[in-house]
Amino acid sequence: MVGLHKSEFKNPVINWVDTRLPLFTMMTKEYGVFPTPKNFNYFWNFGALAMINLMIMIVTGIFLAMNYNASTAGAFDSVERIVRDVNYGWLLRYVHANGASMFFIVVYIHMFRGLYYGSYKKPRELLWMIGVVILLLMMATAFMGYVLPWGQMSYWGATVITNLFSAIPVVGDYIVTLLWGGFSVDNPTLNRFFSLHYLMPFVITGVVFLHVVALHITGSNNPLGIEPKSSQDTLPFHPYYTIKDSVGMCVYLMVFAALVFFAPDYLGHADNYTPANPLVTPAHIVPEWYFLPFYAILRSVPSKLGGVIMMFGSIAILFVLPWLDTSPVRSAKFRPIYRQLLYVFVVVCITLGVAGGKPPEGIWVVIGRVCTAYYFLHFLVILPLLGKLEKPLPLPESIANPVLTPIGGGPLPGGAMAKPMEKM
Repeated sequence: MVGLHKSEFKNPVINWVDTRLPLFTMMTKEYGVFPTPKNFNYFWNFGALAMINLMIMIVTGIFLAMNYNASTAGAFDSVERIVRDVNYGWLLRYVHANGASMFFIVVYIHMFRGLYYGSYKKPRELLWMIGVVILLLMMATAFMGYVLPWGQMSYWGATVITNLFSAIPVVGDYIVTLLWGGFSVDNPTLNRFFSLHYLMPFVITGVVFLHVVALHITGSNNPLGIEPKSSQDTLPFHPYYTIKDSVGMCVYLMVFAALVFFAPDYLGHADNYTPANPLVTPAHIVPEWYFLPFYAILRSVPSKLGGVIMMFGSIAILFVLPWLDTSPVRSAKFRPIYRQLLYVFVVVCITLGVAGGKPPEGIWVVIGRVCTAYYFLHFLVILPLLGKLEKPLPLPESIANPVLTPIGGGPLPGGAMAKPMEKM
């Protein structure tokens, strides 16, 4: 047996495979006995939910592509045929269309958890940066997917967004021509977007793999934001967190199903049920809801180039967040001022989303500009200063301390005495 991996599985078939390709050993190590902080809350479900959502999108997308006609003459009708004539085509289409919204909801909550508990701080900077790359790839994939139904909002959304690149000096017009495959949004554009939309989820899968590898190298953060100090601070991932993730998955699928079966068009735009017409401009061109905050930032600057820079800068700034936050404490549990300001930041982002969905006139222009200013102030001014000025609350000695210590002290199971918890 020289050269073969030594497998400890009893099943002869699994043992035979594992000695030659140790997939089962790897899965056991990374998702079975992998030591995980024992104090996870349900915010830690959303990473797993994002992976499940990605798989749903890939599977439904493959079946939709079998019936889709990527041409300006047939795209809109092929989508209608999928919904009306293909067996369970309506289900595939609505799961895929609403799956994009659910994907962004899950990822935005996942990012909020990272911001709240400081999961971007050392040694997890690269883990966070890979996550931002995933967000960018998701945005590109979702934008190209929104063009494929070839309705009015698909066509005009593609025209407006791709035209933004023309603001880039010197090379802007060449980039737009490259994206279009011609001199307007037309058949070559639709073909390119369809090809890239089909490819991108597999690219995302590869980057997600890197994200998981980086996570398993550094280990997971936890609600206290302190590193495990002993085996008493951790639990094996299975069965504890596989069961916990399963509960979250059931709740998530119930919400997903309610959206698909009872309100499948709630998050869409009515104009996209009208075939694309280059000669008729919609009264108000808006992207999907998950792009609205960035769309509001784009519109808040009178200069086209300035708006493009601000929009892309609002995402690029997330890459350097680990170095902008100067506080040595990770979790907002022990940073009361930061916690309040983070809530303000969330309200600002939601307000930007509302402003992005309104016509760029009147009070909404002012609201968009004020919220855009605060968005960048939060990262560039508030976080660097707050890390130096804020006095955090005392951290517990270990993860096990607040988990096992009764409030006010007293005997632990087994007769051991515990110190009173520090006031948090």
